[in-house]
Amino acid sequence: MNGSRRQSHGTGGGTVPAVRLREVTKRYGKGPRAVLALDRVSADIARTTFTAVMGPSGSGKSTLLHCAAGLDRPTSGSVRLASTELAQLKEAPLTRLRRRSVGFVFQSFNLMPSLTVEQNITLPLRLRGRRADPAWLGEIVSRVGLADRLSHMPAQLSGGQQQRTAIARALVNRPEVIFADEPTGSLDPETAADILGLLRQAVTDMDQTVVMVTHDPVAAAHADLAVFLASGRIVSDMASPTAGRVASTLAGLRGAA
Repeated sequence: MNGSRRQSHGTGGGTVPAVRLREVTKRYGKGPRAVLALDRVSADIARTTFTAVMGPSGSGKSTLLHCAAGLDRPTSGSVRLASTELAQLKEAPLTRLRRRSVGFVFQSFNLMPSLTVEQNITLPLRLRGRRADPAWLGEIVSRVGLADRLSHMPAQLSGGQQQRTAIARALVNRPEVIFADEPTGSLDPETAADILGLLRQAVTDMDQTVVMVTHDPVAAAHADLAVFLASGRIVSDMASPTAGRVASTLAGLRGAA
């Protein structure tokens, strides 16, 4: 991958990528005070892979995730989710696409406090006017270890259990892509390892595609590929990342900033 030229990575045999960005630029504001958050970023995210997006503070990590997920619109360039060009969609169909094809996991869990665990998990389906497939719901609830917590309220759960609920909610739609923004940022190391293991299983065992923004080299080591941003551009990537190699690369980027 490269932030200024077109270069696909790991899509394999002509398979349509889960996410494709071409020359994506994002500016906030206008005139001399405008902030260039993304600068002509091109990247492919292969299906059924786990990608970690990393870089120094202000490098454009979260902006990249938000544009790829259809939460924010780029100033210019193309973003495709599977075969759908997001720029061509008005807000209502874009919202429907996100509900159908995208799962989200955030650092702050973003659970509805007035809903039970089961109601939080199935919320994306109910927003689409659909019912959960009992077999699929049972499988994901079992995998995230919440079978005995379905009637609990979020306030009755630990942080790790709340994030497990969020992962189950992201999976319930069988989305094209799960986007995770610092999903372990508020968790202790042991709980974080459990959550990262669940995201890894979603890819390996459930054929999901996960894109995770993280600052943590240990978290990135669970991914198939680490992508590094600096000043709004993808400057390098690393297959089969290890915590040590990732930490070294991040230190170099911070030193060059």
